[in-house]
Amino acid sequence: MEPIVEKDLLQKLKSNFGYDSFRLEQQKIIENVLAKKDTLVIMPTGGGKSICFQLPALFFEGITLVISPLIALMKDQVDSLKANGISATYFNSSQTEEEQQHVFDVIVNKEVRLVYVAPESLQLLQNILHQNYISCIAIDEAHCISSWGHDFRPSYKQLAFLKKSLPDVPVIALTATADKATQEDILEQLAIPNATRFISSFNRENIALEVRPANDRVQQITKFINRRPNESGIIYCLSRKATEQLAAKLSQSGIDARPYHAGLSFEERAETQESFIKDDVQIICATIAFGMGIDKSNVRWIIHYNMPKNIEGYYQEIGRAGRDGLPSHALLFHSYADVIQLRQFIANTANQEVQEAKLERMKQFSEATVCRRKILLSYFGELIEENCGNCDVCKNPPQFFDGTVIAQKALSAIYRLQGKEAMGTVIDVLRGAQNAAILDKNYQLLKTYGVGKEISWRDWQHYLIQLVNQGFCQIAFHLNNTLQLTEFSEKVLFNGEKVELTTPIEISKESPKQEKVSKKKTSTSNTLFERLRKLRYRIAEEENIAAYLIFSDATLRELEIQRPQTDEEFLAISGVGQRKLEVYGGEFMEEIKTFIKEKKKGKKDTTLETYKLYQEGLSVEDIAIQRGLKEQTIFSHLAKLYLEGKDISLDKFIDANTLKLIQSAKKVLGNETALKPYFEFLKEEVSYEQIRIGLTILQKKTL
Repeated sequence: MEPIVEKDLLQKLKSNFGYDSFRLEQQKIIENVLAKKDTLVIMPTGGGKSICFQLPALFFEGITLVISPLIALMKDQVDSLKANGISATYFNSSQTEEEQQHVFDVIVNKEVRLVYVAPESLQLLQNILHQNYISCIAIDEAHCISSWGHDFRPSYKQLAFLKKSLPDVPVIALTATADKATQEDILEQLAIPNATRFISSFNRENIALEVRPANDRVQQITKFINRRPNESGIIYCLSRKATEQLAAKLSQSGIDARPYHAGLSFEERAETQESFIKDDVQIICATIAFGMGIDKSNVRWIIHYNMPKNIEGYYQEIGRAGRDGLPSHALLFHSYADVIQLRQFIANTANQEVQEAKLERMKQFSEATVCRRKILLSYFGELIEENCGNCDVCKNPPQFFDGTVIAQKALSAIYRLQGKEAMGTVIDVLRGAQNAAILDKNYQLLKTYGVGKEISWRDWQHYLIQLVNQGFCQIAFHLNNTLQLTEFSEKVLFNGEKVELTTPIEISKESPKQEKVSKKKTSTSNTLFERLRKLRYRIAEEENIAAYLIFSDATLRELEIQRPQTDEEFLAISGVGQRKLEVYGGEFMEEIKTFIKEKKKGKKDTTLETYKLYQEGLSVEDIAIQRGLKEQTIFSHLAKLYLEGKDISLDKFIDANTLKLIQSAKKVLGNETALKPYFEFLKEEVSYEQIRIGLTILQKKTL
């Protein structure tokens, strides 16, 4: 392999990925891999980990073998590469024997650059696991190999054989989340102890962090979503049942949401995931399995309906938002019921002590009264001096007051209940409740009964949680979660120690009138971004790929601002490479030009200008030249005009035999409207433009 210089790397970065410069430590990592050195990459989700092995693959003679944990996600990765003009495929147990043989053929013939495979399917690739075919091995989501990690998968344990059987092939292990213990374990398990480590900043500044008490969660979530129409989001729940119930409640409120969990069939999960990736479904209510490895860049928010069991899991899940760098939101609901349930989950597990310690850190993060990002980053060993300014604590600092009397009342109640009752009953005693649980035990006779009736139930819960956090009382999880006093309690009860508490923060609420106006304004907005988003969706439908694989939201925002109208201007946009310019540039520039003209002259149908030139006898090529558009754009105009009943003869653009082929394909594919299935069915021998014309003619005949 000839020496590769920085210019070569930047050229590939722009032409295949559309970027003008590298991010974080991408360039150093790529150079390390190209020097055939083992590499460990710890980089935040959305930081561009994939490019660290996808770009070197363009320079290696053999294939780059990518180990990926979930079969359902490989297609997304491969589609993304193909959209960037990079040959790639995947191999897994769900494929037919014929499909698997095809993968072997393209590997042997060196017709692909990257092959994705699940660890369980590696044994089926024994015939090509030698250096004649493989130039690099990338192990994605590498934390799965470690029992110290938050997402351990036994199938990853076997991967050490790769380095032992291919000692001269460089291994690059990548993950977004690994503390020091997990990092060491990854290197040991993969047999790459001397790998160069690249640990990037864990700080995702574009994600706003927020924690709320878990009161009226469904109502809060509904309002949160209604303020963000047309935005994709994921809601994580602890149980399958919760995903089903929440999706149903949101659907009843007119919100497009679907459940996703391991109890669904493979087909149901794949269909739901595909719909979400392609923007056909706005929201997924999921257990933690969902979203791993997904490159969907336009997820704008993440909600944790329940508290995660550790900070690694929380960090990785919120990292699925804002991968395009645009402002995004992470909302976590916190309750002690979740803590109790999670403690039950991890009871009697192999590494219970470690998991309990990690859960405690997660709890501390949720209950924090200081900058949350400082806590999050310090967990991964990264310290920042300044408060982030983009979390709920920074934006709305808690107000402290002298809560000594409140603390004395609470601790007295716990004392008189002899440490035998959980938080709910303690609050009922303080508030003077008259339910059966109180009266049956004669708690109404206690001296502290009703001493705090002026304080609401929720506020008492808020104060008691703070007293637990400050060590003035504790939850005995092993004794039915009863509240008990600690050695610090007597300082407050008998020694006059002062206690500072924070005032509960009210979640701001929009009035129904404001919300209605807001929704109406959004739905009628005719911004250039919305126009480009709809165009992107239409093209994605035709090609049967995810919309964000065409252009990310960040690229659409830049297109909206810069409004390029020439190939050179369009290519200068971040996220636009040579192939995407050639395939999509014409239609997007046409949409931009149309938008500008409409703003200047009032709304005008641009297809009528094409129709006028067509009536004058100009060819498609001449019309395209005169209008400064791509020929495929002119064909789409003619198809639209044809269906509207204008005097257009599409037959002259397609021969009878080709039309018959498309008609035969339609009989098999039925009501399929996407062009890609026809393209593949016809063995890629009929162009997309011919397929579009043929389907338009056939559609008109059925009207």
